[in-house]
Amino acid sequence: MNPYKGIDLLNLDSQFTDDERQVRATIREWVDRAAMPEVESSFNAGSFPVNLVESLADLGIFGAHLDGYGCAGLGPIAYGLMMEELERADSGLRSFASVQSSLAMTAIHEFGSEKQRQLYLPDMAAGKLLGAFGLTEADHGSDAGSMETNAVRIDGGYCINGAKYWITNATVAGIVILWAKLDNAIRAFVVDTSLPGVSREEIHNKLSMRMSVTGGLTFQNVVVTEDALLEGTKSLGSALQCLNSARYSIVWGVNGAAADCLHTTIEYTKNREQFGKSLASFQLVQQKLADMAADLSRSQLLALQLGRLKEQGTLHWSHVSMAKFSNTQTALDIARTCRDLLGAAGITMDFSPMRHSMNLETVNTYEGTRHMHQLILGRHLTGHNAIG
Repeated sequence: MNPYKGIDLLNLDSQFTDDERQVRATIREWVDRAAMPEVESSFNAGSFPVNLVESLADLGIFGAHLDGYGCAGLGPIAYGLMMEELERADSGLRSFASVQSSLAMTAIHEFGSEKQRQLYLPDMAAGKLLGAFGLTEADHGSDAGSMETNAVRIDGGYCINGAKYWITNATVAGIVILWAKLDNAIRAFVVDTSLPGVSREEIHNKLSMRMSVTGGLTFQNVVVTEDALLEGTKSLGSALQCLNSARYSIVWGVNGAAADCLHTTIEYTKNREQFGKSLASFQLVQQKLADMAADLSRSQLLALQLGRLKEQGTLHWSHVSMAKFSNTQTALDIARTCRDLLGAAGITMDFSPMRHSMNLETVNTYEGTRHMHQLILGRHLTGHNAIG
């Protein structure tokens, strides 16, 4: 199969700066050389290749969109291109980097004190300290505002009780950004996962995102000091601000998965012969390839426009919701169609579309399901809240 060189039918490459193209080239080379060889064994084993953490840090991926504290300070487009290349390998790889960067580090950067930023962010950027984002609970997914985890003020700090579930990086994180109710308001705390009363479990029975470390966190009378509170967090809206940052990375990332599927399928159908000619020469095959290429191009345009709006400081939450559900569904549809075109070979680990398809089922659900984002956009369009 010919090496991957990107799928860019609209010459969007011309819209990127030299620096943005260089960032993409660097991450693409690393993905091909270091990440791709790890994917099959890690996915089959249901484990994350922790040996990649150091090189991810060396590449400046952790907190790449943030300024200072050892972070790269890249613009939104360069950061998006990073996420696109990582998810071309596997959604679990992009998710690992996105949770570390767009959720955990962003929460500290945006809502923490200068002391907290200095304490945590340099080590997180260097990959020496991994973070998780503890928002979702087993009984409260989309309805995060009904969370039961709570914090009570005590002398010198807070006592926290509760549990979080479906938390990426749960069992490898040194700290978790823990969201809990304090005095009837949702606030965030930086909690050391080695503290007494913190217990962790990994979810093993997953059919999707197998290369991602996903688990549960339980907090039983966990005592933290006063400086564990992220003072800037005031409500659930603070958590949603972090989630919008992570959703932005998804908008770009899923395009990488879709592009990898399409590239794989084009190469396969060109070389696979049936009835005396290549599959790629059949009309129905070309129709599906053309439709997928057009759909991917629209998703790429949408990601690029969000990036430009983010650069200008005019990106709205409705833009992020629209792009999250649209691009993710498009990528999932492309992965499914590509698996179909690969025939029986498509259900093996020899080709990526089935693995991407399974992963994208999860990406279509987490950080706001398709339906939730449709309702968020619908609320913006009509002024009527249909949620709850």
